[in-house]
Amino acid sequence: MNTEIQLKHVCKSYGKKQALKDVNLIIPQGMFGLLGRNGAGKTTLMKVLATLLKGNEGEITICGVPVSQRKKIREMTGYLPQDFSMYGNMSAYEAMDYLGVLSGLGREERKERIPKLLEQVNLQNNQSTKVKAMSGGMLRRLGIAQAILHEPKVLIVDEPTAGLDPEERVRFRNLLCEIARDRIVILSTHIVGDIEATCEKIAVLDEGSLIYQGTVSELLKKAEGKIYTAEISRVELEELKKNYVVTGMLTSGTKAIVRFIADSKEASLIAGAALSEPNMEDAYLYLMKEQGGDR
Repeated sequence: MNTEIQLKHVCKSYGKKQALKDVNLIIPQGMFGLLGRNGAGKTTLMKVLATLLKGNEGEITICGVPVSQRKKIREMTGYLPQDFSMYGNMSAYEAMDYLGVLSGLGREERKERIPKLLEQVNLQNNQSTKVKAMSGGMLRRLGIAQAILHEPKVLIVDEPTAGLDPEERVRFRNLLCEIARDRIVILSTHIVGDIEATCEKIAVLDEGSLIYQGTVSELLKKAEGKIYTAEISRVELEELKKNYVVTGMLTSGTKAIVRFIADSKEASLIAGAALSEPNMEDAYLYLMKEQGGDR
């Protein structure tokens, strides 16, 4: 059985603005990360895959089914948009039941599946909680439950952890990894830490173009030999930020420990600069720099 998504020469425009530019990509089963800054084209790509938007050019197949067969695609796809919401006066169970009816699930199917899904997303004790009384984390977990209510082969989640506290973010990422054991889960985000913690295979979009696809480890290798750390004064910090891409800093009193992107010749100009092992955030910023990402 075909268990991958294939995109060939996919383009999407809004008037004169080209949101997706000749995107060629293969998304396999498991967790897949789609990374890029705000406005890179991630949400447009997610909506095209979910058949909420139609591409202008190119071909897309999801598990062997052309995306033009919208009914079949929607039967096999679950989608959690960034701004997921439900009627505020509905309880968690009522919201799930209502969406189950819209998905064409019978009464007995709904009675069987809904309690199990609410338990899976840790909302079993909140079945009667009104949607309007839910925290951001609870609402997103309800969003995941409704997205997999019809047992889709593909789950698409758009910026799911934005605004969550650290504990809720970790819980949500673990939930996605659990769900991805037997389906394709596409995690679209601009938060590098979410990708690093959950995905091995990733793609990076910038201004509608696919600038990287591969593994996290391969991306880290690209930044090897390019990341340095140094302890400098706060006065020197402002000058360094003008000339280098700073990927991290820790200030204390009049001193600052900085991580920055440089080659060996550039780093030799900074007193005490030492080569460091890149992390995912370093590698992402290095990729953006190489692509002219500051333009």
